[in-house]
Amino acid sequence: MEHRVVVTGMGVISPVGNDVSTFWNSLVKGVNGIRLITDFPTDGLPVKIAGMVRDFDGEKLGLDRAFVRKQDKFVQYGMAAAIQAVAQSGLVSEGDEANIDPFRFGVYVGSGIGGFETQYRETAHMIEDPTGRWVSPMMIPAMISNMAAGQIAIRFHANGPCIDVVTACATSTNSIGEAFRAIRHGYADAVIAGGCEHMATPLGIAAFANAKALSRAEDPDYASLPFSADRKGFVMGDGAAVLILEELGHALDRGARIYAEIVGYGNTCDAYHATAPRPDGKTQARCISDALKQAGYDESKDVLYINAHGTGTRLNDSAETLACKTVLGDAAYKAHITSIKSMTGHMFGAAGAAEAIATIMTLNEGIITPTINLTAPDPECDLDYTPNKAVECEASLGISNSFGFGGHNACIAFRKFRPEA
Repeated sequence: MEHRVVVTGMGVISPVGNDVSTFWNSLVKGVNGIRLITDFPTDGLPVKIAGMVRDFDGEKLGLDRAFVRKQDKFVQYGMAAAIQAVAQSGLVSEGDEANIDPFRFGVYVGSGIGGFETQYRETAHMIEDPTGRWVSPMMIPAMISNMAAGQIAIRFHANGPCIDVVTACATSTNSIGEAFRAIRHGYADAVIAGGCEHMATPLGIAAFANAKALSRAEDPDYASLPFSADRKGFVMGDGAAVLILEELGHALDRGARIYAEIVGYGNTCDAYHATAPRPDGKTQARCISDALKQAGYDESKDVLYINAHGTGTRLNDSAETLACKTVLGDAAYKAHITSIKSMTGHMFGAAGAAEAIATIMTLNEGIITPTINLTAPDPECDLDYTPNKAVECEASLGISNSFGFGGHNACIAFRKFRPEA
């Protein structure tokens, strides 16, 4: 028996807002979250801009002081987003009384990198004193990428499946997709799913810049340029996003508010190159096609919204455009497409979950958020990417694409919840 899976809670920490309402309103207004880096000196670094999380106060967001002191930022961001999502869902009350069997309650929260800041800081201590006596005993539990999932499970007494997906830029889309499958096939009643990342560190900037992946734009207001003819790489972004996925009957029995239904998931691998996407878009297309098929996509009836991976790298944007055309044919030109990375930068392991939230909000609010700075479109990227201004549109089906280093492709599909479906 296959179970229907719905979304009953959402939370986000991002360069354009540290809650879902602020995040969504910023996207609709085309607010640019990319700024000059001020968290550390950038003298000598080739890149001086990023989508930084601003005004983050862990204690005000529900983290205790000791947790903030001991945990890497990626864990702090992930926990803060999870607290928001769980509170919205009502799965766990203020007194920690759960509305669910703890062994049917899981956590699928991933990170593409893990504790980059911790690794950088503690490595410096080791280089300074090779005896290692100044290396923190908290280095490993602060650095390893599964720690966000583990800490979230501890906080909410989730004794069910706890998985840290690590698939680079596709991490949190895969996390949501695999959580969807776990509930659909009866292994859990609810899962906290998403991703978190803190890459904007000196080491992160240097490594991605030297790999020729980052934009070296000096103007933060014209830096992240998905589908633009003058795009020159992605802009690094930080943050976290978490969704509560729940089996439909379980959600209805407890009277939960339902924000959307997950109706499809595709997952393929390019098996082509460590960092470059497959240029013909064939494997990306299969991933999208699988999600649409599961979702029951009907070209004659559905108004399709696509939250594109849209990184602003020359190869990715062209391959994604080709993949959409391969799957949809002429209907690709009717689809409404957005890259919110034009505003947030690339949140890497958190990107897919943040974009899933944007997709759900698009379906619920009837607004297609813009791809800002799209003033000079690439002729190869000739679909409707919603340039510069939001538009009103009642989309019936929304998909969110994520394509990661290593050739990892993931796509998840959402519809507004319909009890009779």
